[in-house]
Amino acid sequence: MAGHLLLIDDDESLLEVTSHNLSTGGFSVLEARSGEEGLALFAKKWVDLVVTDVKLSGMDGLSVLAAVKEINPDIPVIVITAHGTIEMAVEAMKQGAFTFITKPFSRDALRLSCRKALEMGSLQRKNRELTDEIEAIRGKEAPVVASPVMEQLVATARRVANSDAPVLITGESGTGKEVIARLIHRESPRRSGPLITVNCAAIPENLVESELFGHVKGAFTGAVSDQPGKFRAANGGTLFLDEIGDLPLAIQAKLLRAIQEKEVEPVGSQKVISCDIRLISATHRDLAKAIVEGAFREDLFYRIGVVPLHIPPLRERPEEIVPMANHFLAAFGSHSGHSLAFTKGASGALVAHPWPGNIRELKNVVERCAILASGHAIDTTDLALAGSSGTAPGGEFRLPEGGLSLPDLEEDLIRQALSRSGGNRSQAARLLGIPRHVLIYRLEKYGINGSADA
Repeated sequence: MAGHLLLIDDDESLLEVTSHNLSTGGFSVLEARSGEEGLALFAKKWVDLVVTDVKLSGMDGLSVLAAVKEINPDIPVIVITAHGTIEMAVEAMKQGAFTFITKPFSRDALRLSCRKALEMGSLQRKNRELTDEIEAIRGKEAPVVASPVMEQLVATARRVANSDAPVLITGESGTGKEVIARLIHRESPRRSGPLITVNCAAIPENLVESELFGHVKGAFTGAVSDQPGKFRAANGGTLFLDEIGDLPLAIQAKLLRAIQEKEVEPVGSQKVISCDIRLISATHRDLAKAIVEGAFREDLFYRIGVVPLHIPPLRERPEEIVPMANHFLAAFGSHSGHSLAFTKGASGALVAHPWPGNIRELKNVVERCAILASGHAIDTTDLALAGSSGTAPGGEFRLPEGGLSLPDLEEDLIRQALSRSGGNRSQAARLLGIPRHVLIYRLEKYGINGSADA
């Protein structure tokens, strides 16, 4: 199985010999004489495999590995090492390298390792594609449309997908803004490229610039290796900035420049790097009001909102509630091996509920019903929509008379989510509605142990 291969080595003679051996073996080889040059090629060219020496002048092989995996975790990386650097090779394996080859190595051994790595990479991509299809069936990718307003919105989104125009999706939290963003990406010419999602509200303010634009090794305390950032990770694809209204003003100015110039400057570097992305943004905030209050830049607003799309709250499209609930129920029931259905009374209660948490709340209610169902029918009493202790009808939280400690409440919710998910971090993050890396940060903050899962 031949493929496109990126070979990185700062030893000119070894680079030439290795490249020749791979080329005559049927591989298409791109050569780079440093880690920095290799990542620049990786950002511009499609490759199926990266082969890098672990010892490089400047950026070393471990940093190359980390950057490649940040941009595209499906691309396998083979590390070449000398006898004296076996420890580094083992560390590379821990960080996700496919394998390592020790110098001196034979031509056939290298070719065989490359073929195996390509086969593994192909299987991973097929697995991801299958996972995407399953997610579409479970409703993550495909919006449930049963109202005129949503039919029009989805039709507009599909038309917009064919262009590269920036899109701004507005709507209350939980209305499905990310679903529309995924729809636009999936039906765009960039569908084969990555879709990188960033929750701007979940990133600590002092790390936003690094998260978006990347950083170089030593740029700040803890920057132990170069990181490309989300803009470069989305190169050739789509960058979805969720809750863009929460970005600090200082970052808004740099974001505007990155969008206008189509280039970024990593923290700690004076080099600018070109980025070819399609930008989709979303927010639950009133950005026009934020502009008046001086909390959001007017020029950035017009730049990101060339095509505005507004998703109405679920309470304003009641005809979609039951079809959407049935859709979720079929997915959760299939996942658990049960065939479930709502009674007429339950369906009526679903429509009557105001759904302040919108689709996210509806999905959580349906999932809870599917988990706790003792039979095939879900009735009104099974929905528990009126809430229990601490919760008012409609889902409004009641503040205790004596007040509460927000950190204690947050820690308690995290522990409950971990308990319900059996210690699985990914599942717990989904229950809490936060990205997995944010949950890990909170676990470390509160000293809570959780399964490393996936």
